[in-house]
Amino acid sequence: MSTNKNVVTNFAWRLFERCGVQLVTLIVQIVLARKLGTGPYGIVAIITIFTTIMQVFVDSGLGNALIQKKNSDDTDFSTVFYFNIVVGIALYGIMFIISPFIARFYEMPELTILLRVQSLMLIVASVRNVQQAYVSRNMLFKRFFIATVGGTLGAAVVGIVMAYSGFGVWALIAQNLFNITVSTLLLWIVVKWRPKKVFSVERLKGLFKFGWKLLVSALIDTLYNDLRQLVIGKEYSKDDLAFYNQGKKYPYFIISNINTAIDSVLLPTMSDAQSDPSVVKRMTRRAIKTGTYIMMPIMAGFAVCAESVIDLILGEEWLPCVPFLRIFCITYAFYPIHTANLNAIKAMGRSDLFLVLEILKKAVGVILLLLTMFHSVMAMAYSLLISTLLSSIINSFPNKKLLGYSYFEQIKDMLPQIFLSVVMGAAVYALKLLDFSSVVTLCIQIPLGVIIYVLGSVVFRIESFNYILSTAKSMLRRKSK
Repeated sequence: MSTNKNVVTNFAWRLFERCGVQLVTLIVQIVLARKLGTGPYGIVAIITIFTTIMQVFVDSGLGNALIQKKNSDDTDFSTVFYFNIVVGIALYGIMFIISPFIARFYEMPELTILLRVQSLMLIVASVRNVQQAYVSRNMLFKRFFIATVGGTLGAAVVGIVMAYSGFGVWALIAQNLFNITVSTLLLWIVVKWRPKKVFSVERLKGLFKFGWKLLVSALIDTLYNDLRQLVIGKEYSKDDLAFYNQGKKYPYFIISNINTAIDSVLLPTMSDAQSDPSVVKRMTRRAIKTGTYIMMPIMAGFAVCAESVIDLILGEEWLPCVPFLRIFCITYAFYPIHTANLNAIKAMGRSDLFLVLEILKKAVGVILLLLTMFHSVMAMAYSLLISTLLSSIINSFPNKKLLGYSYFEQIKDMLPQIFLSVVMGAAVYALKLLDFSSVVTLCIQIPLGVIIYVLGSVVFRIESFNYILSTAKSMLRRKSK
């Protein structure tokens, strides 16, 4: 079983990796958004919908199956490696063929070549996938940090140089392709695992028995998440899609730092403890309490400061994305509860329940989308918020039986963080009444929000604050020895 020290250390490295990547990406996106404007981002948003859907098939759920399987060995990893490469090449062939039809559907002839080039990512991702699973399985996140940050820095240079050289939308395509290619090469160098000359159909069947349900779940989730963008891209303008995506992007940059780090470390750690539900419950509870303690104030603060932030970093042209940004801040604030519950279900080997939950959640979401899709883009965004809140209830339901951890208990664990975040957000928002410039307002809002949240944590004796503080002190003491 993974030790607490090992979990905390790997969480830290995964968090550093996500923070480093997202910080560089955020800076580059700001530079490119100001330089390129809304048009190229609307085009790339459409392209990304299709490559993201295909990306789900590259994994086939087998990456999670390799992590979840207690005794996975070189035969398992090598089998999935070769299988994934075949799948990646086949998927690229499909994208190459259907690209003209997609371009015709959206009445954008330029999409054909753009889709064919960006879809090369699928082949690269098929090579990368098993290495990522090996990293997670063996808790080697320090090496993953080196590879991912290296690729991101190189891609940043490529994207900015091409944008200022007049390449337009191609700057964004090249940046994406360069990033995944270089990070995969670096990962191949720093992670010493190599595929063996072995392939087992029986092992593949065994892994797929667990993984196919996660594949279908991931496909449903991806199709559902991209469905709104498909509708916006077809029924509304490219600018509407750009504003919607930009409003979604910045909160996602923040949530993915914490959420991806938690997700990567939780599944292998919980899988080690799957024979003891009480241990898995304790890990789930800690993940929910700590995750919401960190994410709630960040999302609340970002939501109330959204107008000043967008005006300052992107310019007045992008201000229509602010309402979407606020909606997504509320939506993503609850993601730690999703991540913890779903990882617990996967770790307990219940991919069947995972699939049932996905079907149920997406059925609710699609109904809400159908009710709003022809009303307005804003109505569609609100329908996503409502379905996300309902999904948090659905995701928690099986763990009442599996772990003895009900949704009522989970909400009770989250209430102190929610209450304190609302108080902090209200106080920070009140500063807008002073009518200062965006820079001055932010310079007051950010430190004030931090002070209120930390002082509130001390005064109300928030347990998660004490846990984070004691963990940080423990890590510092170990480092000094």
